[in-house]
Amino acid sequence: MTLDETALLEEPDCRTATAETFAPTPTRDRGGARDIIVPIPADFRLTSGEQLKQPNVAGRLHGRAGAPLVVVAGGISAGRFVHRTETNGLGWWSGAVSVRGPIDLSRFQVLAVDFAPGAEFLDAPVTITTHDQARLLALVLNHLKVERVAAFVGCSYGGMVALAFGELYPEWADQLIVVSAAHRAHPQATAWRGIQRRILQFAVAAGRPEEGVALARELAMTTYRTAEEFHDRFETTPPQAVGGPYPVCDYLTARGQAYRTHTTPARWLSMSDSLDRHTVTPEAISTPVTLIGFTSDRLVPIDDIRELAARLPTLWRFVEAPSLYGHDAFLKEDAFVGDILRAAFKDIKA
Repeated sequence: MTLDETALLEEPDCRTATAETFAPTPTRDRGGARDIIVPIPADFRLTSGEQLKQPNVAGRLHGRAGAPLVVVAGGISAGRFVHRTETNGLGWWSGAVSVRGPIDLSRFQVLAVDFAPGAEFLDAPVTITTHDQARLLALVLNHLKVERVAAFVGCSYGGMVALAFGELYPEWADQLIVVSAAHRAHPQATAWRGIQRRILQFAVAAGRPEEGVALARELAMTTYRTAEEFHDRFETTPPQAVGGPYPVCDYLTARGQAYRTHTTPARWLSMSDSLDRHTVTPEAISTPVTLIGFTSDRLVPIDDIRELAARLPTLWRFVEAPSLYGHDAFLKEDAFVGDILRAAFKDIKA
């Protein structure tokens, strides 16, 4: 998969669901992918006691009908368009999810969902946890009458949701594959995200929400990649005047401007807070787990993943590796991650 620096938040953007996402008639591509629109029960409450204003949760099935089901979830900007489609382009993880790819659509059926809350139903932030996201996924699985999930592959925020799913529903998935995620948020990552949230709140109060999204995005971009990559890519040529942009500043400004209309401050605040609220008890997860971590990841430090590995009672495999790309490595290191996925899937039978 080729992904350039336009990767949004922690992964390429699949766009927050629009009102059309929740239309009653599912859409279908010629390749067989189809949307699944599942009503959220009126009595469904988040852990906080709040109620989601959106009426449905939207999922999408890709691949061969009737094949073993693999759930795939990504970062807070990822969604149900995980594979290339005629209407949504590349998909956020087409490097892994494709025909004859590591998650082979000729061998498996893949389910991905849009994380709640949907921006178009959100006039103020809501307090939502990774366990809440797992419960919303359960609504989709129950709607599809899925008794067993062959694997749940979660990356970044999706890895947190996978761990929460394993804690809530220990018998539902045969295995969890967790990439660049741990059992808790690290305080350093919370510090960075906290600054982003305050930028957004300040911008909203000033009546400039899109500029706030862009500026918060610029800061976020500095946490996804490594100092080594920035050193290799950007010169330190000073501007002619004080306050002028350095080359790296031009890059960050462009990324912020490209992102300013891709989400709303309320949704960013909700999802960012959800990352920092995440916590599971590793000892309570009995589903077999494969862990993948990168030693250069500053958002999810490798020591946290090592601690998770040490505490999991049914750890299958833990693989760590260096990468120039830090937290974005799971999107960039296709061959490395693909080999581990293939190994984890080799014994799954139809």
